[in-house]
Amino acid sequence: MPSNQISLTWLRSFEAAARHLNFTSASVELGLTQAAVSLHIRSLEQQLQHKLFVRRARHLSLTELGQAYCSTVQQALADIDMASANLFGSMATKTVTIKAPISTASLWLAPRLPSFKKDHPTINLRLVTNIWTETTNLEEIDVELRLGRGNWTDALSDKLSDETIVPICAKGRKNSAKQVQDLLSGPFVHILGHEGHWERYLSAYDCTKPQDAPQYLVDTTISALQLVASGGGYALVFSRLVNTENGLASGVRFAGKPLPHPDAHFLMQPVSKKSVRPEVEIFVDWLRKQFKEDV
Repeated sequence: MPSNQISLTWLRSFEAAARHLNFTSASVELGLTQAAVSLHIRSLEQQLQHKLFVRRARHLSLTELGQAYCSTVQQALADIDMASANLFGSMATKTVTIKAPISTASLWLAPRLPSFKKDHPTINLRLVTNIWTETTNLEEIDVELRLGRGNWTDALSDKLSDETIVPICAKGRKNSAKQVQDLLSGPFVHILGHEGHWERYLSAYDCTKPQDAPQYLVDTTISALQLVASGGGYALVFSRLVNTENGLASGVRFAGKPLPHPDAHFLMQPVSKKSVRPEVEIFVDWLRKQFKEDV
């Protein structure tokens, strides 16, 4: 086969003609004349040095090589169209990428995103968590949520919330905790990174966790909710994460009063972003409203 590069226009004419098995119908679809489509296909056949169509009076069919070539060309053209749309089309320019802690993303933010999408159907949302930090280009992040004290130095932070922690137990637990002392029977579920929750909560009521109390250690609030819902005892979680109707939190209930916590959710503002796209501004305004209303 000649090494000269094949014209994309010829390939599009070939694909349309192969699909319709009619040069006239292909020309109408492509906005070309029937003569132009016929010329494109003859030029393609000459370059490939093989016939692609069997031409008969009022009848057009593909040769065996034409049939095999058609499926490859259709897939290639589809890949080109997809790549063009993703990189340069409206899909790319109207996508907002949000990064959030996995528990905030799964338990609080994700259940609210359908309402945003309903009001803004042309804006696509991409939600990533800290799990994917190493595989996500930080320059792609448009909106970042962090949970902490706001003492980061890598970006400007804007406080969105005050937070409280609250003990939870399974909805069907028979021995309900009517007062803080009732929690001391455990088991205690500790969440990695938040091991101090129990000490903070119990000390506020002049209580101390028994050293021999049964306990679990999990690495996410999501795992804690699933463990508690299955009868695993008590966990201390941020109230915001179970104060919404979502499937993961449906099996638990509060087992005490909320206690203020020094951590808060912050909106991070990357210093590298000199301008903010309109769709990002729309999402940020919506996000601020969600935090303001969820108190």
